[in-house]
Amino acid sequence: MNPDLDRLHPYPFEKLTRLKAGISVPRDLTPISLGIGEPKHPSPEFVKQVIANNLDKLANYPTTKGTDELRQAIAHWATRRFDLAPGTLTPEQHIVPVNGTREGIFSLVQSVVDSSRPATVVSPNPFYQVYEGAAFLAGATPHYLACDAGNNFIPDFDQVPDSVWRDCQVLFLCSPGNPSGSVIPRETLTRVIELADRHDFIVASDECYSELYPDENRPPEGLLQTCAAIDRNDFARCIVFHSLSKRSNLPGLRSGFVAGDADILKGYLKYRTYHGCAMPIHNQLASIVAWNDEDHVRENRAAYRAKFEAVVPILREVMNVDFPDAGFYLWPETPMDDETFARELSAQQNVHVLPGRYLSRTVDGHNPGENRVRMALVAPLEECVEAAERIVTFVKANKA
Repeated sequence: MNPDLDRLHPYPFEKLTRLKAGISVPRDLTPISLGIGEPKHPSPEFVKQVIANNLDKLANYPTTKGTDELRQAIAHWATRRFDLAPGTLTPEQHIVPVNGTREGIFSLVQSVVDSSRPATVVSPNPFYQVYEGAAFLAGATPHYLACDAGNNFIPDFDQVPDSVWRDCQVLFLCSPGNPSGSVIPRETLTRVIELADRHDFIVASDECYSELYPDENRPPEGLLQTCAAIDRNDFARCIVFHSLSKRSNLPGLRSGFVAGDADILKGYLKYRTYHGCAMPIHNQLASIVAWNDEDHVRENRAAYRAKFEAVVPILREVMNVDFPDAGFYLWPETPMDDETFARELSAQQNVHVLPGRYLSRTVDGHNPGENRVRMALVAPLEECVEAAERIVTFVKANKA
């Protein structure tokens, strides 16, 4: 077996299952899960209909590169959404469809890391665990940049020593952030691009929450948008990941794309040809209609907006919690350690959240996820409100 498999940490939800082993939940309270970031809003009916109408495509092999029509739809969407110069993000050279961002992130790292020399993959901390796992299995070493309230949950890139940048081959960004929801501003993205040019590494921006934001007039900036703003229209060293999972409530479709630097994507496509993970044709056809429609996305944002507006004021009675810049998570401080909070909340109120330390690593004695929990407001509004009320009851009952 590959010895690097032994370097992989258990996934956060495995740790959560172990944490809750042996507890008895109250039978008179229905379970409410805020722990897993799986969208629960209805998938668009018109997308499902396209799949149903094209099941005959199961008889055809899909191509790794995807259809011209899918890549064209993605190019049109991204150009509109991120104010790109027309014709700069081309379907032929700058876009590769993938089966969701997790698969895209993992496979990109395998294709770009050169493990014959010192290789570091730098990521925020807390982080989406596939960044770390992809680094380990590519023969690289992760390096974690703490994200806490002191830096608005965005790494202070100017404090990173040159010795880290020297070996860096990939820098992961997550904006809007998981779990904080913080959005990286253009000034910081520009600075990151300057660092990438100076030290010759790839900036890989995970933007899968980019379409969930509170103000319809202020969508989060994306990395390619910053490239366009500074006339970097070749997107050199810049790669972004997008998905229909959160945007369109289609996590089971496993549909997303990787876009950016054409030279990087040329080698990446070659890798994927051997990797054998082409998107099924009926999924591609469904993806086209999803990327071409914004009405259902606006409805989706409105549903999340209503939940945040209802839940945050309730929780503020007993917790330090802020509205996120974007995304569908809350990242509140806990009045006791995060593992105790999550375990006892399950045991006493049948409400389930994820301890923050499970999304982070301890570096120099500091774990930026400790004494926080991640709450995913994915359940229906009424359930989210009830969960918040139960949390208030729980905190008041367990005050020291």
